[in-house]
Order: sequence, then structure tokens, then C-alpha cells
Amino acid sequence: MIPLINFFVLIASSILFTIFYVKSVSPADLENKIGPSAFKKCATYRLVASCFMMVVAVNYIIYYWFPLPLPLANAFPWFWSISAFIVVIIAAPSSYLMYRGAKDAGEETMKPKREHEMYGGIYERIRHPQAVAELGLWWAIAFLVHSPFLVLFTFLYIPVWYYFCVAEEKDLIVRYGTAYEAYCKRTGFWLPKRSRSYEVS
Repeated sequence: MIPLINFFVLIASSILFTIFYVKSVSPADLENKIGPSAFKKCATYRLVASCFMMVVAVNYIIYYWFPLPLPLANAFPWFWSISAFIVVIIAAPSSYLMYRGAKDAGEETMKPKREHEMYGGIYERIRHPQAVAELGLWWAIAFLVHSPFLVLFTFLYIPVWYYFCVAEEKDLIVRYGTAYEAYCKRTGFWLPKRSRSYEVS
């Protein structure tokens, strides 16, 4: 019973954080509908989405003790120490991207603000460093609990996070116009674009 309840909560929370996060990245579009309160409302949506993400993280950890009865091994065929090593390999660059992304985005990481200008720093290389970091951290948690199922399940988050980024960019175009469109042309979506100096003519 506990494995099924945990999995149900994981799925429900994943759906809810998807709904609230997408709502949170559309303050400019919402402002056109309800006025200046849109940015404050989107900050609330972001907080709610983050809470549901934390619930999912707890579900991942609970899964270690209460896995689903599936025709799949509950643990990898190697020692946990190897999974721990994989965690470090994934979590180190992901944590760095998360730190740099949050630092360069400032308050907008959690609280969209109308007066905020376009980001600099790492955002001059890739447009969504925090999204890449978050995806990596989900895999880090899955390996931390030594679960083949959760490693596979995490692949389902790739299109979810892609959708987050596309929804955010649509709103940023509404917010910043041609300046953001030009920014998109010179920067990579999830990976840095190759420098022109290295391109083969």
C-alpha cells in the first residue's frame, strides 16, 4: 500500500508542479489580462511549484524503502558506493549551474519582477542553466537512492523541463520583444553555442 501511495503522490505532485511552474513563468502575458498584480501572483505560483517539487524529492527518497512491485530490480547490480560516485559526477556540475544561474538571475529565480532587466553572466552562454541543473539533480537523487526505476522515470522530466523553458521564452518575448529574440539567436538553449571562431567555413 505505501509504495502505491508514494507513487501516486509523486505523479500528482509532478503534475501540480508542472501546472504551477508554467503559470509562474508567464507574468507578462498575465499582466496583459489582469494588470500589475500579475508579477506578484506569478511569484506565488513559483513558490507553490517549488513546494510540490520538494514533495517529489521526498517521494524519491521514500521510494528507497518502499519500491513498487515491478519486474525490475529494486537496486543496481553494483555497490551503492558506485552510485554515490555517479551522484558526485552529476551533482557537482549541476550544483554549479544552479548556483551561477540563481546568482545571475537574482531575485527573479523565485520572484519575477517587471522592472528586472535581461540576465547577464552565465545567461550569456546558455539561456536555461537552472533548468539543466534541476534535471541533473533529479538524476542525482535517483542514483543516490540506488534505484533503476527512478533513473528511468526521470527521463520523463526531460519534455516537462523543455516545456517549462519554451513557455518561459514565449513570455520573455512578450516582455522584452526583439531584444530577447536577438539574445536567443546568439545563445544556446541548454548548451552553449559553438564560437564562430571554431566553425569550419
